Amino acid sequence: MTTAPGMTVPEVTVIVIVYDDAERLPRAIASVRAQTHRALDILVVDDHSTDATPQVAAELAARDPRIRVLRLERNSGGCSVPRNRGLAEARTPFVMFLDSDDELPIKAVELLLGAHGGEEEYADFTMGAVERVRPGGGAVSRWMPALFRQRRTVRGIEDEPGLLFEPLSTNKMYRREFLDRHGLRFPEGLHYEDQLFSAQAYTLARALRIITEPVYRWYVDSTARPGAATISNRRHLMANVRDRVAIARRIDAFLAEQGVSLAVRRERDFKFLSHDLRLYAGDLPYRETEWVAQFAAEVLPCVEPLSADAFERLGRVDRAVLGLLREGRYEEARQAARGLTHEVGPRETATGPDGRVYWGDRVPGSAAARADLDVTEWDVAGCPFAAARFRHEITTVEPDRAGGAVELVIRTYDPGLRLPLAPLAACLHLAPAGRWFTVPLRMDPAGRGVFAGTVRLRPADAALPAYGFRGVRHPVLELLRGSGPGRRGNTGVLLAPLDFAPFELPGAARHRVLVEPEGRGAGRLQLRWRPAGAVGRLLTPVLRPDPVRRAARLLVRG
Repeated sequence: MTTAPGMTVPEVTVIVIVYDDAERLPRAIASVRAQTHRALDILVVDDHSTDATPQVAAELAARDPRIRVLRLERNSGGCSVPRNRGLAEARTPFVMFLDSDDELPIKAVELLLGAHGGEEEYADFTMGAVERVRPGGGAVSRWMPALFRQRRTVRGIEDEPGLLFEPLSTNKMYRREFLDRHGLRFPEGLHYEDQLFSAQAYTLARALRIITEPVYRWYVDSTARPGAATISNRRHLMANVRDRVAIARRIDAFLAEQGVSLAVRRERDFKFLSHDLRLYAGDLPYRETEWVAQFAAEVLPCVEPLSADAFERLGRVDRAVLGLLREGRYEEARQAARGLTHEVGPRETATGPDGRVYWGDRVPGSAAARADLDVTEWDVAGCPFAAARFRHEITTVEPDRAGGAVELVIRTYDPGLRLPLAPLAACLHLAPAGRWFTVPLRMDPAGRGVFAGTVRLRPADAALPAYGFRGVRHPVLELLRGSGPGRRGNTGVLLAPLDFAPFELPGAARHRVLVEPEGRGAGRLQLRWRPAGAVGRLLTPVLRPDPVRRAARLLVRG
């Protein structure tokens, strides 16, 4: 690599990988060019794009001699090949990675490089906090904030096994010598390459340094429906599941080869169950039963060897989903998965000969499934009423546009058979703009442990503040027992049909309200307020120009 006259010899190579992202590449490059540390080699690796990316990359390189462009001969279909090619081309002592749809905060390179310190503070790599940004200039949150609250040096994975939960490669700066010495490269031909690469880096590093400042800005499309085919979300493809399992097996084999402690292995097992498996489990309600069966066939062999400690640390609903998959009860697994986020219980329970209580309508056949489906600790029949795990499902959502209302038919399941076979008082609660709006209803017995009721909800009856309201709310159902001072309540989420057609109703003060399924996770009933007219203009935020985006636009315009 040659250096132009008058330029400082680069210390850090920032490898920017891109594929068919001509629109966002200038923003990413502008964030690198704006770095307070200037001695950079900016290497753009184009994974054989088919859009205007090559022309945009060439224009950017023409404006800054620090930028080099490498175009691959054919598309690799992933991140590993372009990153590995970038590593092969890097000649600086330090390297880091940036995806074309993300950005580096202005001091990222300076902070990470400074954290490496001198020989007496040697670190094989440094890492910092990550800002997660929702699309459209939305809210910013921290990725795994607890991990980055304290600046520290970690001397190997044995010191902090929990690092295995943080698999990103993009918020780190590596010594190239460290990567080359261990032949550390991204696995090609598989997705989830970061997980293996990071697990290996954590395990092989003699020391790594963690800083508290943000060093990466990750744009996350949290509005994508489950199954949407994006770069980061292809979980609906069985090939994606197989890649996740293949990477997990490679990590396990690597850790065994390195002879890590039992504590590290347990943490890795728990990570697979509580994170990797949980991502797919949360999508199960949106999958066909046949897909769930294929999923179980792929993941269960990977689950069986995991430590008992990892299973015991799982949440009870997570274990129930796993147990139902073990039993081949795939439709029930889909139902149970709707309770993962909000810990919604089962429709019914079964009691074994030994008095143990199990999720579902039967006692599980295998010992492993019995351990997973045992909900005795919940005491569904005798726990305090407020803590009881009733399950509320909306069976029908019908618009009455003439009356400006939505009519809901609700079924409540009482798995502990604790409710009397008599009409129950209940309320539907909603709080747009923090102002509670309540509609009473009656739930009547509809079978053993089942109650049903109908309620009409008119969004226009909700009291909104003078300045209006823009946002999303999810109604909850409260069951009531007793009267007067001794009256008790139990509040739970309302699970809606997963695929009903959204419709609009009038709201208060020139608002419109979209009634829709949540579209992810539990699939709750969701109401979205949209102000119109003067109220809408009042609630539209005044957006300040983003200096990095403005710089990106200027780069393209020339």
